[in-house]
Amino acid sequence: MPPDPATGTLYGISAGPGDPDLITVKGLRLLQHSPVVAFPAGRGDRPGIAETIIQPWLQPHQQRLPLYFPYVQDPQVLAEAWHTAAQQVNSHLHQGQDVAFVAEGDVSFYSTFSYLAAAVQQTRPQGKIVTVPGVCSPLAAAAVQGQPLTLWQQKLVVLPTCHQMQALEDSLDFADVVVLMKVSSRYGQVWSILERRNLLHQSYIVERCGAPNQQVYQDLRGLPHLALSYFSVLVVSVQRDHPPLATLRSVTQALGALDDRVPPMETTAP
Repeated sequence: MPPDPATGTLYGISAGPGDPDLITVKGLRLLQHSPVVAFPAGRGDRPGIAETIIQPWLQPHQQRLPLYFPYVQDPQVLAEAWHTAAQQVNSHLHQGQDVAFVAEGDVSFYSTFSYLAAAVQQTRPQGKIVTVPGVCSPLAAAAVQGQPLTLWQQKLVVLPTCHQMQALEDSLDFADVVVLMKVSSRYGQVWSILERRNLLHQSYIVERCGAPNQQVYQDLRGLPHLALSYFSVLVVSVQRDHPPLATLRSVTQALGALDDRVPPMETTAP
């Protein structure tokens, strides 16, 4: 069924984890051309994370549409919130207005946008929805640390929450790199497991990645009681070494030894 050209388009814009400059060129263009900009509402009088990230890019004429999504696990409460948010978005789409919904990170990576889009599509089967990818927090955390997230044939596991410690144990047995998101509520238990497996020195945490108050912990030994914020990413390098880097180091060492034996070339001025 083709999209209805008489109604507006819902854009899911990935804002990145915290740094406003990490939004894509496409995301920024669509954001600034949308008359209505929606985002998850903050708590109390404080703006939400997504709103804070895109603040430098908003135009004075754009209408802001904060949408309330409760931090609960009750499926019925969540479904009602998504339905209410979809009605608010639909009121603009029915008038032919495009709506850009902005979420932190990537809108396809554990994002509220996925549920909002499903609710909108349920009530507007012919409505047009466009998803704009972006930078998710594990990739940004690796960039902050200055090292790749994965290499060669390394297996990656991402745990969105870590309520069951057995899931972490199983992942550490299977994967070469494990990413734990929203680790704050279980950090003490996670730390104990990493200590037992001698992985603390191969682990790091990026807290509030890309934000002005970003904090990085590069070695977790001696840090069993960190008071982390909700948006904290923990990365574990289960397999410390890998063939490409090992080969590169051996070649580099061999070349270095060769340089020590070969005297520098003498040159004479013409």
